[in-house]
Formats: sequence, C-alpha cells, structure tokens
Amino acid sequence: MKNLRSESWFGEKNLEGFLHRSGMKAQGWPDNMIKDKPMIGIANSFSEAVHCNSHLRNLAEHVKKGVIAAGGTPIEFPVISLGEFFLSPTSMYLRNQMSIDVEEMIKGLPIDGVVLLSGCDKTTPAMIMGAASADIPTILLPGGPSLRGDWRGEELGSCTDCRRYWTELRAGNITQADYDSMEEGIYRSPGHCMVAGTASTMAAISEAMGLTLEGAATLPAVDSRRMTLANNTGQRIVKLVEENINFSNFLRKENFYNGITTLMSFGGSTNAIIHMMAMAGRTKNTINLRDFNEISEKTPVIVNLKPAGSKLMEDLHYAGGVSAMLKNIENLIYKDVETVSGKKLSEIISDSNIYNDDVIRTQSNPINSKGSILILKGTLAPNGAVIKVAAASKKFYEHVGKALVFDSARELSEEIDKPDLDVDENTILILRNNGPVGGQGMPESGFLPIPKKLLDKGVRDIVRISDARMSGTAFGTIILHVSPESYIGGPLSLVENGDLISLSIKNKSIDLLVDKDELKIRKEKLKPNYKIKDYDRGYGFIYKEHILQAEDGCDFDFLKAKK
Repeated sequence: MKNLRSESWFGEKNLEGFLHRSGMKAQGWPDNMIKDKPMIGIANSFSEAVHCNSHLRNLAEHVKKGVIAAGGTPIEFPVISLGEFFLSPTSMYLRNQMSIDVEEMIKGLPIDGVVLLSGCDKTTPAMIMGAASADIPTILLPGGPSLRGDWRGEELGSCTDCRRYWTELRAGNITQADYDSMEEGIYRSPGHCMVAGTASTMAAISEAMGLTLEGAATLPAVDSRRMTLANNTGQRIVKLVEENINFSNFLRKENFYNGITTLMSFGGSTNAIIHMMAMAGRTKNTINLRDFNEISEKTPVIVNLKPAGSKLMEDLHYAGGVSAMLKNIENLIYKDVETVSGKKLSEIISDSNIYNDDVIRTQSNPINSKGSILILKGTLAPNGAVIKVAAASKKFYEHVGKALVFDSARELSEEIDKPDLDVDENTILILRNNGPVGGQGMPESGFLPIPKKLLDKGVRDIVRISDARMSGTAFGTIILHVSPESYIGGPLSLVENGDLISLSIKNKSIDLLVDKDELKIRKEKLKPNYKIKDYDRGYGFIYKEHILQAEDGCDFDFLKAKK
C-alpha cells in the first residue's frame, strides 16, 4: 500500500497533527483507529427534501461497518442533495454546484478513498463528475429504486403512470378524486423512480461502466440485501485504497462506450446523454454525439421497462439485473474492462443468469430493434437535438407538420386547453426559451401536454419540440435539447406559427422548411429579448458566465478537464 494521503493530517508530530488527532478522538476514535489506517470518506447526499435519498443515512451506517471490518476508519460527510420534486428553478441548475461540492470536499478532507451515496436523478452524475475531477479511489453506491407502485390492483411506475393518468384526468376519463387517491400508492418506499427514468438510467449506466458493485443499480432501496451491498462496498473501498487504484481507472473510453450501450439497450432517459457528456468532459477521454448514434444503430432495446416497455426496476432485479442484461448484449460491449469490484466485466457477465426472458429480452426478441435514443441534426438544430425513439409513435417517424409556437411554459399552460386553439393531430408543438440559459437550468418542461381539443378526440401523441429536457419517466414523440437554444438566438427562435418542420428518424434529421433568405430577414428583425437573467453575485453569476450548451453536457467551461 502506498503512503496514505491521510498521513499528512494524522501522522505528523506537530501542532496541526495534534489538532487533527484530537478532532477524531473527540468523536470517540481511539489512537489505533487514527494512525496508519486508511481513512474512508462517505459522501452522503441524504436529505429529507429528497425522498429518493431519505434512506441514505441508514445505508451509510452499513458502509461504515464494512470499512471497519476491512481495517479502515470511516468519515461520513454531507454534500448537497438535489431532488426533482421541490428544487426551484430546477435541480439541473444546481448539478454543477453539487459536483464542485463533492470535488472540493474530497480534495479538502483527510481521506484516502471515498464512497459516493447517491440516488435521485442529478445526484449520481454530479457525484461522478466531482469524484472524476478529484480522482482518488472511489466507489459509487446508488440508493436503489423504490418499490413498485400499487393502485386499485394495478402496478404503477413513477412518474410514467402519474403522467399517463394526468392525461386521462384532463381528458375527463377519471375524476380528480380518482387521481388524488393515487398519491399514497405510487411511492411506497424511499428510493428513486422505479421506471427507466434518469435515476435508474444513470445507476444502470454506472454499474455497466464498472463504478459500482454488482446489483447496485437494481436492488430495491429497502431490500435488506442493499445493506449487505453497502457493507461490501465499505470493505471493497479499503481494498482499492490498498491497491492504489484511482477512479480514473474505471473512466476510460471503453467504460463510457459500455455506458452508452447500456443506455440504449435499457431504453433509458434522454437526460443521460447530457450527463455522460459532462462526465466524460471531466476526464481526458472524448466522446461525442456521433458515438451515441453509432451505438444506437447496432443496439436493440432488450429491457422491458416503462415507459418504453411494461415492467419496473424491481422486476429487472429479480430477472437478473444489469449484469444479466449485459449477458444478452455481450457481443456489443467491451468485456475486458476492469470494475471497482476487482473483477473484469467478463467475469461478472459469466457468473450472471437471466431468470425472466420477458423482462430481459434476447436481441432477436427486443422491445425495439434499435437503440432507444437518436441524435438529430438539421437546420432547426445545427448542434443537435435528441429523441427517445423507443417511447415515440412510429407513425411520426417520418413527419412534416405545421408549427404552433409557445414562447414560455406559462404561455403554454395558459393556451394549451383553449377550444379554439389552431391545432390538429399533425401539428408540431414548439416550446422555446427553456434551454440551459433561457430555462434557468434547462427544466424538464419538454413533456408538452396534448391539447384538450385533441384529447377529446382520442389523440394521445403528437410531435413536440423544445430546447428543454424531459423526465426519463415521460413518453411520446418529443424532440429535446435543441441546440443552440432559442434564448441565445438559435434557429428555434426564428420559427413562426404555420412554418413547416420536417422530422425524419431514417435520416436522423430535424429541419425548418423555410427559405434561407426569409430566415435571414427574421434574424435581422429578431429583438434581443433573450438577455441572460441579470445576476451580479453568487452561484447565479457563475452560472450565467460559464454554462455550456447541451452538446457539451451543460457543464461549466472551467470545470472540463484539459485534454
């Protein structure tokens, strides 16, 4: 074992060493647990403001037991926790702040290795980003998915089914009392959303990349076996310190490619593209949007999870978990990569079994024949846009429609249900000013509602386009992350009602069918009403000065690693 990083805090016989050792002894640690022991940080994103992470305090205790059993000393510390439900304006606005918190705490504390306790959507990528920049021995331990929802005999997945029934409520097919009665049944335990939303997607990607121990992505949050997993994680991080294996060892290009392949076969969240671009940006590796399309073309969706499929994360775990999924696509991944467990991915796959071939499908019986997500480019999105093909309606794969434009989420909310709205099932709804800058953190407002006028006719999907994001739990023919965003003058800002827009899944294109000379005239007339919100201090000032666009992961420019 190398000289421990923590020795410079606890090993020196001077005033500083005296104070450091005294600080530990004040908490009940004896001398032999302070000197010459690996000090293991436990970065805990527990918060009562984030129900997904509300059980992490207990999980941390089991990590500590594992650390002590392996001969280390645990030091738990809190980091910012980001939840989707309560944070304003959006948790994405604060993802980079959380990554800075994680990075600086790791660098600043007397620890030799760290376990990252994550859960809700942005907490996992934020912690990986921060830990990648700090680069000491690291293991990620997600909090795990919530139990299946249950309502009137139906298994529910949050929030795919709350969105689905919200649509039926607006259509008048269920009552407000019916909808309200679902509140106590859709979330039955701590843990993150149990469909292929962003949290589950990022956990699955992390396990496939080798950043967690086996089963960490799918084991239900309240299953007693997750406590054992926490203990094993605590033991293993001590070994990584002893073996002098830093986090960067598991953040190679091949690990990222395995993560992208998992995203596609999992039917995962479009948000993962932004997060993976940001994660890779913290390393010396380079991935780009072309990688996502190339891998998508050869990767079928084989996991039967809502919203693309019909099952839930609990079902996936009982069917064999992420390792079993990888077994069915092992010809598409890099099996020789190392994982934090000490095993190569090939060994983990070899030991895995598939127990339900309806949940984990074969490549010959997929949910979707190609990957779940595509990157689109064209005159409307020169730098790229994203569509979750697996959750879209096939009838819109090749489509031309007239634009109906909304300049804000408030305008959309006020106008969408008006009976005289100029819309039909071929119309393309546009929402703009909701990107990284204009949306104040790129909110998940991309799930534009179907106009009530169409709901009443039985329409349940139309094409929708925005520079916003969408929850991975949502569904429909929805194009997101249009870049450059409209708020800073991207092509989306030039669209007018009635303009024709062409979507082609075959050509991976999204185009505004308006003459170039006309667009030039519109550009010249465009009023600079997209002035960035004026912050003169604090995090908002940093954000407005340094935020990057979607294709660069919406990270801050100064946080990216020098290649």
